[in-house]
Amino acid sequence: MSRRLLLALLALVSLVACKHATPDNVAATVNGRVITYADLDKQFQMQFMSTGEKPSEDQAMIQKLELLRTMIDAEIMLQRAEKQGLMATDGDVEAKIAELKAPYTQEDFQRQLSARHMTLDDLRTQLKRDLSVTKLINKEITSHVSITDKDVSDFYAANKSSFNFPEPQVRMAQILVTPTPDNNVRNLKNDKAQNDDQARKKIEMILARLRQGEEFATLAQEYSEEPNSAQNGGDMGFIAESTLDRANSDLRKAVMSMAPGQITGILHTGEGYRILKVLSKEPAGQRQLNDPRVQQNIREILVNRKDQLLRAAYYEVARDEAKVVNYLAQSVVLTKDKGQ
Repeated sequence: MSRRLLLALLALVSLVACKHATPDNVAATVNGRVITYADLDKQFQMQFMSTGEKPSEDQAMIQKLELLRTMIDAEIMLQRAEKQGLMATDGDVEAKIAELKAPYTQEDFQRQLSARHMTLDDLRTQLKRDLSVTKLINKEITSHVSITDKDVSDFYAANKSSFNFPEPQVRMAQILVTPTPDNNVRNLKNDKAQNDDQARKKIEMILARLRQGEEFATLAQEYSEEPNSAQNGGDMGFIAESTLDRANSDLRKAVMSMAPGQITGILHTGEGYRILKVLSKEPAGQRQLNDPRVQQNIREILVNRKDQLLRAAYYEVARDEAKVVNYLAQSVVLTKDKGQ
């Protein structure tokens, strides 16, 4: 064998070996772009700021795998935003920071950042990513959600009995954060508190964002841990006043004193921490389709449904089209195969 051929074969073997080697500092790649273990650990510190018991090694790994999946999805969407020229500007980011700072003194705002193990530059980076993905979602999904008059009338015809109220009703939406994570909960951010301390901090963050004018339905879809209503923007539908009579007394008192459009503060209930929004209040009797409130209620329901459908499908297509290598998951499987 010639020396030149031997060197070529050695180079090929080396190249193949490199392709199959797992980089020590890389948790995953998305279309060749790296997510490092340092990136993952930083996000882990931000989201799992437990001051109580530390999770076991297996629990921590489950949390990191779930978090990495979220980071991969975010990176896929960010790259799509980049390709479409939808990146948030520095002005967009600074305007959002000004909104976030508004309810706090400078010291309190810095304390909020420190509690999440974040610097102001970390926040700028995160906001630039989040705002860019929001622009993408608005262009690719929200702008395509259209509800016709026929959609509304068809829904009313199929659900007419649900608009006949034997007693006064309150239509409410909720955001729930629980201290015990449930594997069946799937919000858009895949964000679940792991204990009471995390749950309290998370609900405080959500309330602050609501008071800054962010949409209740969007935050419910992204963060709520209530499996039956999160996908519908927290919408719980109509609830009879007699049902509220049997509920938590503080909850009932808060709801009955509110006007449509208002939100409660943080309510500590048996399941965890809640924020409620009163969408409408209705007297007893049959509601007709020509009632503007009925039409608005139906449109909101249908918009939320279609938005969730399009988002779910869009994310699946985006994942299918992306080239993702999850080295962390591979390392877990490799350890299992070795019997360690």
